[in-house]
Amino acid sequence: MRLILFTQISTLTRRRLGYAVLAIFCAISFGALGFFLIEGFSLLDSFYLATETVTTVGYGDVTPKTVFGRIFAIFFMLIGGGTVLYALTSLVQSIVQSEFISILDDRRKTKEMDKLTNHFIICGAGRVGRRIIGNLEAQKLPFIIIERDPQKVAGWTGKGGGLVIIGDATSEEILRRAGVTRAKGLASCLPDDAANVYVVLTARGMNEELHIVARAVEEEAEPKLIRAGANRVVAPTIIGSQSMARALLKPAIADFMDSIVAENLDLAFEEVAIEEKSIYIGKKLRDTNIRSELDLVIVAIRRKIGEMLFHPSGETVILEGDLLIVIGRAESIQHLLEQAK
Repeated sequence: MRLILFTQISTLTRRRLGYAVLAIFCAISFGALGFFLIEGFSLLDSFYLATETVTTVGYGDVTPKTVFGRIFAIFFMLIGGGTVLYALTSLVQSIVQSEFISILDDRRKTKEMDKLTNHFIICGAGRVGRRIIGNLEAQKLPFIIIERDPQKVAGWTGKGGGLVIIGDATSEEILRRAGVTRAKGLASCLPDDAANVYVVLTARGMNEELHIVARAVEEEAEPKLIRAGANRVVAPTIIGSQSMARALLKPAIADFMDSIVAENLDLAFEEVAIEEKSIYIGKKLRDTNIRSELDLVIVAIRRKIGEMLFHPSGETVILEGDLLIVIGRAESIQHLLEQAK
């Protein structure tokens, strides 16, 4: 996952900064020690004289008096001053290069964002957001993360192909930059219900066709998120309690559901859209190869008008725009997805 960070200094620049500070400190310490031992100055005067030497200030109030002191001063001005000058020059060069590379990288990634269409936007990279990101990465789907805290996305390796914007997801400008008008879906996973409502309200106003899923921290927030424009609201606490109750009362069902979710079995749930030129349009379920050859179970069919048919019979006719909810082997589902187009 590639990060777009506009204020952070690169690791290499920070390392060079540390080396430069260390070099300056060592040079000043070396000079102070020499003046202290040769001239017998106090530690304060020794450090003062060494500092004004490497900084080329030269007030003239403290100067070496002995011959050896002046010889050491000449040596120190050449060696110490050169060391400090080199360290500062290297640091400035590193910062300029880092900023220049960062600007070019930001422009390139901004262009990548502008090209994205039908992608997903994840608002918040907390515990809930990370789960969603993991699923998107596993399916190699394009996505953009909006996260305010850089630390939460600092560990991402970039292998999933996603982009990250460091900013406030409630900002209309940030959402526009993430391509909300071209996005396919948005998940608002912020830890605050008020912020989630604001994100949903803003995103819905910018894209009426956007599929929005929002997190509800408190149960009371669900109707507010629906009114704000969320297509689906998920309350992790409610889902967790329902899962625990199912595991307690119906452990066999719980084990089966957990196996599917964890992908321990070669089974998967999928929604298959019947497109305009699909070979299934106008056919009854019993006349297709969905059950006979692909060995898939049609759990439900959602009509284009929104009607939901649960466990449809073999006489059910498949229409254009239907959404088939199927369960079966992943390989068979892939064949069905190809034939549904």
